[in-house]
Amino acid sequence: MASNRSALTPSFVPDELTGESSGEKKPDTFAYGARKDEETWEVWNPSAETVLPVRGRHRVAKQRGGGLARSSTVLGVGVIAAVGAGGMATAQTGKPPVSISIPDLPNVGSPFSDDDAPEGSSTPITAVGLTAADAEEGNSDAGEALRARIMLQAERQQDQVDREAQRAAEAAAAKKAADQAAKERDAAEAKVAAAKKKADQEAKEKAEAARLAELAKQFTLPTSSYTITSTFGQSGALWSSGQHTGLDFAAPTGTPIKAVHSGTITEAGWNGSYGYRTVLTLDDGTELWYAHQSSIGVSVGQKVATGDIIGRVGATGNVTGAHLHLEVHTSGGDGIDPMAWLRGKGLTP
Repeated sequence: MASNRSALTPSFVPDELTGESSGEKKPDTFAYGARKDEETWEVWNPSAETVLPVRGRHRVAKQRGGGLARSSTVLGVGVIAAVGAGGMATAQTGKPPVSISIPDLPNVGSPFSDDDAPEGSSTPITAVGLTAADAEEGNSDAGEALRARIMLQAERQQDQVDREAQRAAEAAAAKKAADQAAKERDAAEAKVAAAKKKADQEAKEKAEAARLAELAKQFTLPTSSYTITSTFGQSGALWSSGQHTGLDFAAPTGTPIKAVHSGTITEAGWNGSYGYRTVLTLDDGTELWYAHQSSIGVSVGQKVATGDIIGRVGATGNVTGAHLHLEVHTSGGDGIDPMAWLRGKGLTP
């Protein structure tokens, strides 16, 4: 160091450091923080004489946790800067070196203090929180291990969300497919039901036609070469009851009158306004009245078959012209429409 002292070199040492009177000067030593009275610098060699208990504003805080002192005291910084590789400070003023012992600092910069850390613990902060699983996965840094765990958890959560979404989509697709299948099944069933109903209706109509055809062989119209002039229930002053009670077949006098179905003759003769009338009773009790005949060809108690001639068309009784007046009565005596009854037997008047 240059022997020429600068203005920063102190002209005296404070009595807090030397213990001497305030008027005594020590030109060969330097205490940081003294006033600058000279122009040159000289390296300060800490010694037993100069390193004294510091009082006042230069008090050094206790070092904690093997790290740097929490106080920013310049004196502590100067001590650390003056320490060499062997833990000894070297003096540039020719005075014998003084051995200085400082704490071992294995974890300089650690945020943990000796009071907080377990005794004998030297685990670096980057390894805090590591687990055996982290070690097996090759993670030696706690932050990286934490990040890996967070990412793994996020991936698992995302996988769960994706699986739930996939299950929901599959369920929706399955429901849609089931609904579509049900709709198609209902449509097919409705189509089959409609076809069956149509087939049943056709079969029923066919059976009815066959029945009527068979009945037509057993039943016949009461006469031929005729014209329907009056129907059942028709109103008019020509009839004493005010309504027509039968079905009129207008035909020339003498036209044959036939037995509509097999049965027994229960009445045959004159009957007032009906003129000559014949009553044919069928096996089920139905009565057929043939009125206004010009002649009767059967007698009471006689059995006749379908198509047998039982009389002739005439104009006897209360009439306006030659015709056959046919009435149909049930076994109870009620008169019914002859047109409907004949059609029910497969006949079309």
